[in-house]
Amino acid sequence: MNTEIKKYYKSNEVCKIIGISYRQLDYYDRTNFLKPSIEKALGYGTRRLYSFYDLLKLKVIKKLMEAGISLQKIRKTRKFLEENGSYGENGFLEVTLISDGNTVYACNSDKDIIDTLKSGQGVFGIALGKVYSDLKGDLAKYSKNYVDSYFHGNETNYGNY
Repeated sequence: MNTEIKKYYKSNEVCKIIGISYRQLDYYDRTNFLKPSIEKALGYGTRRLYSFYDLLKLKVIKKLMEAGISLQKIRKTRKFLEENGSYGENGFLEVTLISDGNTVYACNSDKDIIDTLKSGQGVFGIALGKVYSDLKGDLAKYSKNYVDSYFHGNETNYGNY
């Protein structure tokens, strides 16, 4: 089973690996929330190419949404991380994000927890290491399903490579 990290992923691969719809992915790009870092869409019919780190950011976004955080609050969190400290555009990947389903906190150390939305309650955590290993597992499943369908005549279409 090949779990090698590829240099880029096409939109249809990203949707299957992360578990989001193409419409969501397109919306994130069109609204400048998360643009592909390898190749951006330059008009109708052009393809977007995403890096592994783009997938990791999408996985974090999906985990936050599954925890009940609205996209609006995730946008505020991302903006906060980009504008405060040395996080830059990879702010989601530089800290441990903690949430209570209403607020998102950025945890830099065991003594430094920042409320990215300016309120406070009890919290739970999303550790980046777990998201990273989950994504690698998703990639392995995706690769195995593609190989199985290709060699066993399954009619599932995973896109053209």
